[in-house]
Parts: sequence; structure tokens; C-alpha cells
Amino acid sequence: MGSLLRRKPSRQERSTLKVGIPRFLNVWGTHRFWIGFFQALGIGKIVFSSETSEEQYRKYGSKRITMDSCFPVKALAGHIGELLEKGVDILFVPKIFSLPSFLSGHVMDTLSCTRVPMGVENIRAGFTRERDEFSAKGVKFVSPFVPFAERHLLPKYLFDGLKDAITGLTLEEVEKAVRAGFEELEAFDKQMREKSLEILKWCVKRNRPAVLIVARPYHLDSGIGHEIDQEIQACGYPILWYNYLPLHEELLDWLFGEEIKKGTIKSPFDISDVWISSYSSNTNEIIWACKFAARFPWITGVVRLSSYECGMDQPTFTPSQRIVESTGTLFFKFGELDETKPAGSIKIRVETIDYYLKRYSEEIIKKKLELLPKPVPDILVS
Repeated sequence: MGSLLRRKPSRQERSTLKVGIPRFLNVWGTHRFWIGFFQALGIGKIVFSSETSEEQYRKYGSKRITMDSCFPVKALAGHIGELLEKGVDILFVPKIFSLPSFLSGHVMDTLSCTRVPMGVENIRAGFTRERDEFSAKGVKFVSPFVPFAERHLLPKYLFDGLKDAITGLTLEEVEKAVRAGFEELEAFDKQMREKSLEILKWCVKRNRPAVLIVARPYHLDSGIGHEIDQEIQACGYPILWYNYLPLHEELLDWLFGEEIKKGTIKSPFDISDVWISSYSSNTNEIIWACKFAARFPWITGVVRLSSYECGMDQPTFTPSQRIVESTGTLFFKFGELDETKPAGSIKIRVETIDYYLKRYSEEIIKKKLELLPKPVPDILVS
């Protein structure tokens, strides 16, 4: 172990390195960590693949698929193929096993979908079965096991994955880089939640409805989520995303305080009253966001996005709908999303959503306000 800590890093060499990271799956929720991490290691340039598109998938990935899976997993092939054409030195594709989550300690676990690590190896096989495309282009393929939820284990796994790709790397500096990565991620998370609070305050001040999107982080990708959130926003509704809702104590006490006093839940982050099998990080946060939306008066509509063949989503459809609709909040779902954007269908359904929001939002806001303690907390009106 001592020799690992004493090896001299070559900072000058690292400043010339170009690391490519595919913009796929849970990288959408952890990208700021990787930026902070690699910058702390002195890497000269960090590049992400472009957002998913049919052209990217056809040109770089369609013949690399070695298994049947949901499109967000299969799309990785296109991202890897694209990065191979961008002159990267290291192609970094993390096998994310567990995720950082504000619900840690309140749920059973914060695991990612099992297809995430499995998919990386399957897609990689598509680039090596006839010839090693990575070696042919002089690219080092690095795919470490990443247990974000076990922070004490993370440096060792990342060091083991990168030590042969980055000259002079030491475990000590990886430990420092991991801390820098979490600082970057947490700062970004805080910034996004503050932006969400600003949106909610705007809605309260003007008595206007907002729409909450509950999905997976990768549905922010225009080629996977098909910009459905933007279509709804174009109708004049502020959009909030489930993974960046504000967590201020005053707000959560207003929404959940009475239930805590009654013993229905133990804390504002407790989802055991509606979801017992709380192992999946994204699923846990989706369920919690539905509870938040069901209580918050000015969120009058929730839109659920799900990709075709997503096994993790299937059991959550009915519970999430029941949670949302328990207070009269409107619930809409776009399921079975695939690589092709159904533009006509999306347009018709967005028009339907717009109609119902216009028709019922005022009534929903009034009803939900009656269910909460008075007055509205200062944090929303100051």
C-alpha cells in the first residue's frame, strides 16, 4: 500500500490527456462528479458524447448490440462509437452499481438498475468481437465498478480502474479527487434545488400551476425523453424535475409535519408508508417526488416518462399514480418511449394535458391548500 501512495504523478503528461465519457444512463445524474474528479486529477480535457439521436445510433452503434434491452442501454453503443471518433485517449465508461441520494439512510438502499453495469460489458463486446476497436485507435477503455453509496470503497475501485491508464496515479490523489468530485456534485445539486425553489415561489406569488416530471435522469436526454418537458413548457407551465425538488426544512415541515406528528412517517424522507421495496435509487426518488407533488398545492400535474422494456419502472406505475391522484392532482404518463420520437402522438397528448391543467388547476390548488396548515411558509412567499 505504501508504494501506491509514494508513486510520483506525471502532471505534465496528464494535462495533455483527453478523457471521453458517454452521456448515458446514470451519467446524467452524476456528470458533475466526474468533471470535478478528473479536473482534480489534472486531466487536460474532458469531453462528453452528444445527446442521443437516431443518426448517432445508426452511424455508430446499431451493429454493436449483443443483447436485447431497453433503448437507453442500447444507445450506449452509439455514444461509445462517437467518442472513438473524437480522438480521446481514455474512454471512461463507469459501471455504476449504486448512487448518491438524499434519501440515503431513509430507504433500504440506493442501487442502480442491474442492466447498467451489465450493459457496459455487453456493449463493449460489440466493439471487440471481430477486432479490438479500442486498441486499433489507441484508446484505453476504462470501466470501473462504481459504488457511489459506499464512499469509503469508491477511491479503491476508481484507482484500480485508472492506474494503468494514467501514468503515476496514486491512491492518495484518487481519494482527494473523489472528495473534489462529491463537492462539485453537491454544489450543483444545491444550485438546481435552489432554482426549483425559485420556480415554486414564482408559482405561489402568481397562483400559477406547475408541472412535475417524474422519470429517470436520462430522460433529460432529448433523444430518449423526446423533449416532452419542453413541449409542455411551451404551453406556459413551469417545469420541475423530480430529482431536483427543494429540500428546505421549513418547506418539508409544512408538507409532511402533520404526518410525522401522527406517526404515519418517521421523517419527511420516509417513503415506507407507500413503498416498502426501497432498493432502487431512482425509483425511491420517483416515489418521494410523487408524495411531494401530491401535497404541494401549485404542482397540479405530474407527468411520468418511461422507456420501452424498463423492468424497473413497471411496478411503480400504479403506486405513483395513486399517490399523485390521492389529493386530486392530475397524473399523465408517456410509457414505452423508444428511439423514434412519436411527434404527432406527443403533440395530441400535450394538448390534452394543457386542456386538463387549464380546466382543473385552480380547483386543485384550492383543495390542496385546505389540506395543509396555515399560513403558507415564509420560504415560499418572502
